Amino acid sequence: MIEAFAHEIEEICWMKDVNYMDAVILWCEQNNYEVESVALLIKKDPVLRDKIRYEAELVNLLKTKRGRILPI
Repeated sequence: MIEAFAHEIEEICWMKDVNYMDAVILWCEQNNYEVESVALLIKKDPVLRDKIRYEAELVNLLKTKRGRILPI
């Protein structure tokens, strides 16, 4: 189930050209799930979790654990 969920999220990202957070929301809307209910699936997939965490850090939704290298 976890692998299938992650695969579907990846497909939505590529097909609709959206980020991972938006892909999860779209998947939830299409499958009549609450976003909170898929949090466990996201937590169990380390790759998907890290991709969502990275996006959240980029838009300052999460504090970064590591310093970002600024462009020169």
